[in-house]
Amino acid sequence: MSKDSAPAGGGPAEAPAAGPVVCAALRIEARAVRRGLTRTPVVVVGYRARRAARLPDACAALVTVGFGGALDERLRPGDVLVADEIRGPGGTAVPCAAPHLLAGELIRDGLSVQVGPLITTDRVVRGAERAALAARGARVADMESALVAARGGGLPAAAVRVVVDGPRHPLWSPGTIGRGLAARRVLARTGPALERWSVLLVRGGEDARGGEGARDGSG
Repeated sequence: MSKDSAPAGGGPAEAPAAGPVVCAALRIEARAVRRGLTRTPVVVVGYRARRAARLPDACAALVTVGFGGALDERLRPGDVLVADEIRGPGGTAVPCAAPHLLAGELIRDGLSVQVGPLITTDRVVRGAERAALAARGARVADMESALVAARGGGLPAAAVRVVVDGPRHPLWSPGTIGRGLAARRVLARTGPALERWSVLLVRGGEDARGGEGARDGSG
């Protein structure tokens, strides 16, 4: 098995059925989040989840983790969004597993966290499109989470995105490299919280469709 928890031949990753699997689009994201994980497998699903066939058929949940673009100014670079629902093409929406519980665990580790809807798009959004998605209530955009959730076929889903760009911080700008490095450092701190959350999830400490047990700092 490769360091990205997938066989060299590109087949499905083997993962313990009792626990969640973390999914990252890019190897840089996978390496960062893996620093804080001790027992949770990480699968690199590729840009726009083109390698989602690597995901296992049996696990407790699929958790998409990585970078994202903020759609409104309440989220700034370095902030973390925990999705309470994942919106996909055509208006589909998947409720996330215990988002406030997960947010609370991340806050315990000193991260700046908000909870809200995440939307998956087929391209990087900017300008008027970013504003239009924000007007519909979405907080962050990515290009993988809805595709991963759909691949799960009803498995509990979660998504954690560290903001790199936003309305006042365009992706294609001189500050992107610095923001990306800072976001990677934040991402590297998410692993312990993910594992504490996963233990509570598997034990049934909170319903898999979420709850209101943690203060999340969302507006």
